[in-house]
Amino acid sequence: MNIKKDILTKMEADVKVNSLNAWILAARPKTLTGASVPVMIGIAFAFFNVGWSQFRILPAVLSVLFAYIMQIDANFVNDYYDCLKGNDKSETRLGPSRACSEGWITLPAMRKGILITTVLACIVGLPLIYYGGWEMIIIGLFCVVFCFLYTTKLSYLGLGDLLVLIFFGIVPVCLTYYVISPEGNINNITWQVFTASIACGFIIDTLLVVNNYRDRDNDKQANKNTLIVRIGEKKAEDLYFLLGALGVCLMAIVFFFTADTMNILSISLLFIYTLLHIKTWKEMKKIKKGKELNKVLGLTARNILVYGVLTTIGILLIK
Repeated sequence: MNIKKDILTKMEADVKVNSLNAWILAARPKTLTGASVPVMIGIAFAFFNVGWSQFRILPAVLSVLFAYIMQIDANFVNDYYDCLKGNDKSETRLGPSRACSEGWITLPAMRKGILITTVLACIVGLPLIYYGGWEMIIIGLFCVVFCFLYTTKLSYLGLGDLLVLIFFGIVPVCLTYYVISPEGNINNITWQVFTASIACGFIIDTLLVVNNYRDRDNDKQANKNTLIVRIGEKKAEDLYFLLGALGVCLMAIVFFFTADTMNILSISLLFIYTLLHIKTWKEMKKIKKGKELNKVLGLTARNILVYGVLTTIGILLIK
């Protein structure tokens, strides 16, 4: 029995308009692994380099909160605009139900929700100026702007995967490390941190790939030219596998060259994720089409979290 699935099904059955249950479903809890993993890795590297004596706890907490709120904000924006465009019609939708299209949350209420989460993210991120300098304002504005541009424009141009690499890999990992570390110099971001940020972006992009793989036919009809629509089914399956493999290889390189000697245990941890990734990839190829691919989406979200936890442990082990 899948307890989480049963709980979610019961929540969907009991949804009242604009209720707490409706907002929880609209926040898409499964996607929050994509927000937590890069911050976890950035925090781990900061601790690895400075230890407890110079580790700054408050910016670490603020980074986590900002990441979660921005992810929820992005989900609200996606829910709202896809409803307006008619992309979430129940009769054709293959993915999980969406709050606005199902009538769980009204459009005026969702506009207020988007405003609240956007403002809240700005409030939470504002103190990071003290730790990272005024550049944090520019970075924060980019996060907010691209949060809106992704759903309204860029996802239709096949740029979603690039945005994942930037805003779920390079930006959160490097900047979390930057604001927590006491040096206060962007040049102090090490090659290990930057490489790990790219690896993280590749791993998290597997979630977008399987999502767009499931929706490829509907997206093509809606003139939503995602990368998966452009490259086709077979290459999409290859891409899913390759992203996971690259994420593992890059992190293994970091572990190999960071420790004084080859850290077998840290590298070995990555094989746990590798086995899960391969198993999920095979399941994806077996299912091919339809709503059953939502199972693969859930497994991919789990794999991402496992990768984040194992990578974090691996970083701390080489201390």
